[in-house]
Amino acid sequence: MTYTSEIHINLSLKAFICKFNNVENLKHWQEGLTHYDHIYGMPGETGSKIQLHYVLNKKPFFLIQTISESKLPHKLHFTYESNGLYNIQENYFKAISDSETVWTTRNEYIPTNFKMRMMLLVMPKTFINQTKTYLKNFKSFAENETAVIRKK
Repeated sequence: MTYTSEIHINLSLKAFICKFNNVENLKHWQEGLTHYDHIYGMPGETGSKIQLHYVLNKKPFFLIQTISESKLPHKLHFTYESNGLYNIQENYFKAISDSETVWTTRNEYIPTNFKMRMMLLVMPKTFINQTKTYLKNFKSFAENETAVIRKK
């Protein structure tokens, strides 16, 4: 399954990249993220890997994020590996004025087991809506310093 989403952020491209490319900021816009571990390479560079730990619906899980291409400030691509799913995420950033940036993200999900294959077939909007939520959460954090609410 492949789809593209886009959002306009009221920040200069430089300010946008400073917030987006700081791994410490992930907790402010990725709901459920509890912590991360650096596991390989120079942080922020192509080939580097981190393990992202989440708890959603009281269920812990983790993703391995690899930077597959970094050509900032205009693009930053990742792959994510988890149990049953491989995600290729291409992120493109474009200044449309001195104070506005467009973030376009193209996601491709590749199931690696039967359960995830069925989820992608039956509930594709779940993945699309999660991406839209992350985009909106980042916009809120970047523009207003509003972090996601932690559910206990």
